[in-house]
This record gives sequence, structure tokens and C-alpha cells, in this order.
Amino acid sequence: MNTADFLPPPSEAQVRRERERARTLRATAWWRSQLAKGVCHYCGRSVGAAALTMDHVIPVARGGKSVKSNCVPCCKECNNKKKTSTPAEMILDELFGPSA
Repeated sequence: MNTADFLPPPSEAQVRRERERARTLRATAWWRSQLAKGVCHYCGRSVGAAALTMDHVIPVARGGKSVKSNCVPCCKECNNKKKTSTPAEMILDELFGPSA
């Protein structure tokens, strides 16, 4: 079960607006300081700033917002693995296997 079972998906306009906010957030000193640490939020590996991407903990496609409390630096491997899952769903998948 996931949030899609309970919440309607965001509209295309909402997704477009949040992606624009993410672009704006990437230009801030706060985001540069996050990247400067060079550490993936999910796996904890030190990969360097150039290898990090912005990930929404609650994905934009699932209603997440582009705000500091929802955006974290992560390596491309973790970002590709996570896709549109929440961290809780990732943990459950690791424990019990992917849900149908």
C-alpha cells in the first residue's frame, strides 16, 4: 500500500510548479552547502558534490513539495533506486520484497 492509495495524484500544473521551485532551490547558498558536504543522504557514501543530485524525500509526482525540509542530496544510484518511492517504502521493500 502506498500514498497513491489514499491521495489523488497532483495535477500537471502542480508538478510543473514544484519542479520550477526545485530549480530555484538548486541556485541557493543552502543547496550549495548541502552539495559541498559530498555525502548521499540515503547510503551515506562520500561521492563528491559533482556526483550528487537533488531528491525529494516525498516525490513531487506523489504530492511532495520543493522545500528545504523535503529536498536532500543523494547519489545517482540511490536516486534511480528510489524513483517515486518514499524512504519508508524503500525500507519495507528491502525487508519484505517489492509489493505488487
